Amino acid sequence: MANVVFQFENGEKVTVSTMAGENLLETARKSNVVIDAPCSGNGSCGKCRVKLLGGELDSKKTRHINEEEWAEGWRLACCSTVAGDVQVMVPDIASAYRSRMKVADLSSPQEIKIFDDCMEHLAEADLTLGNNIRIIDLKMDVPTLDDTMPDNERLTRALQAVTGIEKIELPFSTLMELPDVLRASDFEVQCVIAQNKEHVFVYDVFEKSANVVAAGLAIDIGTTTVSAVMVDMLTGRILAKASSGNGQIRYGADVINRIIESQKPGGHKKLQDAIIDETLNPMIQQMSRAAGLSSRQIYRLSVGGNSTMNHLLVGINADPLRMEPYIPAFYKTNSIYASDIRLNVHPDAHVIIAPNIGSYVGGDITAGALVSMLWNQPHFSLFIDLGTNGELVFGNSDFMMSCACSAGPAFEGGDISCGMRATDGAIEACKIDKETMEPTFDIIGDPGQKPIGLCGSGIIDVIAELFRCGIISPKGKFVREGKRVKHDHYGMGSYVLAFEEEAAGSKDVEITEVDIDNFIRAKGAIFSAIRTMLKSLDFDISMIEEVYVAGGIGSGINMQNAVNIGMFPDIPIEYYHYIGNSSLCGAYAMLLSTKAEKKVYELAQNMTYLELSTEPGYMDEFVACCFLPHTDSSLFPTVMSQV
Repeated sequence: MANVVFQFENGEKVTVSTMAGENLLETARKSNVVIDAPCSGNGSCGKCRVKLLGGELDSKKTRHINEEEWAEGWRLACCSTVAGDVQVMVPDIASAYRSRMKVADLSSPQEIKIFDDCMEHLAEADLTLGNNIRIIDLKMDVPTLDDTMPDNERLTRALQAVTGIEKIELPFSTLMELPDVLRASDFEVQCVIAQNKEHVFVYDVFEKSANVVAAGLAIDIGTTTVSAVMVDMLTGRILAKASSGNGQIRYGADVINRIIESQKPGGHKKLQDAIIDETLNPMIQQMSRAAGLSSRQIYRLSVGGNSTMNHLLVGINADPLRMEPYIPAFYKTNSIYASDIRLNVHPDAHVIIAPNIGSYVGGDITAGALVSMLWNQPHFSLFIDLGTNGELVFGNSDFMMSCACSAGPAFEGGDISCGMRATDGAIEACKIDKETMEPTFDIIGDPGQKPIGLCGSGIIDVIAELFRCGIISPKGKFVREGKRVKHDHYGMGSYVLAFEEEAAGSKDVEITEVDIDNFIRAKGAIFSAIRTMLKSLDFDISMIEEVYVAGGIGSGINMQNAVNIGMFPDIPIEYYHYIGNSSLCGAYAMLLSTKAEKKVYELAQNMTYLELSTEPGYMDEFVACCFLPHTDSSLFPTVMSQV
C-alpha cells in the first residue's frame, strides 16, 4: 500500500491509501478529488496536470509538458502511476468549475431581463403560468369518545368537502407526520396538495400557524455546468438560484467519454452519484438554506438535459445512444419521482423531464425550442444551443427540424493548450492591434486578475482577430512575424497573449497552430450542420430571418466574430439574438405552467430529427468548413470584404 497526499493551493490536503501501480487519476476519482480530465484520461488533452512535491510517481513524458515543466515536477495524472508514498499539488484551476463557473444562470441583470422577456412571450402565446399545486386550509372536528374516526379518514373527508373530489391519496410520507401535526394544531391545518379533476394527492400537512411555501425546482443539466432556480409554485417567484460544474466532468468532457466510463464495473452508479450526490443535492441544500425552507418543501422538479445526461441522471444504461442505430431507453417518461433517484427533496416530488427527440438532441433543446418561440412565428428561424455538443433547430409555425453535431470540448476550452472553462482567470474577450499585433483583453474575475488561459468566447475572438489582422492564413497558419509570434523547434507557430511574467500560471498564455486547427474543426461542425440541415429541406442560408443563440458560451460571444471565423452564417448581424439559458428558462416554464409542459411534449412529438452521421454529404460539408471562414468564400461576402 502507498499513501497519496493531494495538496491544494489553498493549503488543504486529502490523504488516501492505494495500491502501488494504480493510476493517479483513478486514485483521485475514487477519493472524490477533482482533477480536470476532459478526455477522460486517455492522455490527449493535457489538462490533468499535477505537480510532484515529493515521493515517487512512474510517469510517461508527453507532448503536453515541456522539459522545463518536467524538471519543475509537472506531470499528467492520467499518465502517472503510484510507485510509493507520494505528495502532489492539484492546481486550483482543476476544481474552479465547482464554484466560480460563469454560466447563464440568472446571475446578472441581462440574464434576468432575458428570462422575464421569455415568460412574457409565452404568456402572449397563451402559455400562462398555472399548475395543480395548491395550499388549502382545513378545520376538522376534534376527536372525542363519541367521534372516533381515524386521522387519515378525518383528513380525507375534510378534503372531499372542500375540493368536491372523491379520490384522495394520502402517501405514507404524509401519514407518518399526520398524528403529531393534527394534535399540535388542534385539528386546524394547511395542506399542500396536487389537485386534478378527479384526484387529490396530499404532499404535506402543516400547522395552521406555519408559514407554508410550496416550492418547485427547475434544473438545467448541462454536460459541463448545472444551473437551477427554486420557485414558489403558486406565484412563480424565484426564491433562490444556484449553479455548479457537473460533477461528472472528471469522467470526461463529452457525453461519449462518460457513456464509456459508465460501462465499466460500477460505472452507472458512479456517474449517477456524481450528478445526484456531488452536484444536485449540494445545490438543493444551498438553495433551501438561502430561501429559508426545508428541502422537503420542494414538491415538483423540472429538468432540461441532453439525452445522455437524462439517462445518467436516472441511472439507465446510455450505451445504446452511441451505437448504431442510436436507440435510447426513453424519449419521454412521466414516471420518475425524487425518491427513485435519491434527490433530497420531498420523496413524492414528481420529476418532469423535458422529452428527448433523438440520441443527441435532448430535453434541453425541446425546452429551449419552447422559449425560442420558433413554433409561434411564420418566418424561418434558427435556434443554436452552443456547448460541448452543438444542437440546432430550424423552422417556423408550420414545421421544425433538429440535429446535433459533435463540436467537441473546444467551446469549453478542451483540446486547446491554454484553454479553460469560463471561470476566474479566463480571457473572455480580445482585440488585437493590426499594426503592432499587441492584444488587449477582458479577464473573468476580480480587477487585477492575471490571465490563466482562454475560454470559448475568448478563443473565438482571438482567432477572428488573428485572421482580421493577417497574422494567420485561412488555413490557420502563422504568416506574420513579431514579438508575439514564436515558433517551437518543429517550426510550429503560436501567438502569445500573455508572457509568463504577465500571467497567473507557470507558462505563457498562448494559442498555437494546433489549437487553431482544433477550433476550426469545432466551428466547422456547427456551420456544416446548419448547411446540411438546410440542404435536406432544399433551403439555403438566405432564407434564415432570425437566429437565436443559447448556452453559457453565448453570454460572452461576439456574434460578429463568430460570423467572421465561419461558425455562423454571414447574414445581417441584427438577425442574431442571445436568449440566455433557454434550457433553464424552458424548465421553469414547464414547472409552473401545465400548458407549457403540454406544449413541450407536443413540440417534441412534431419535431423531425436529422441524424447527421448518416446524412449523405455531411462529411463533405464539414471538410469544406475547415477553413477561415470557408473554402467557398462566396458564402461569406461581408467577411471577405473586410479581410
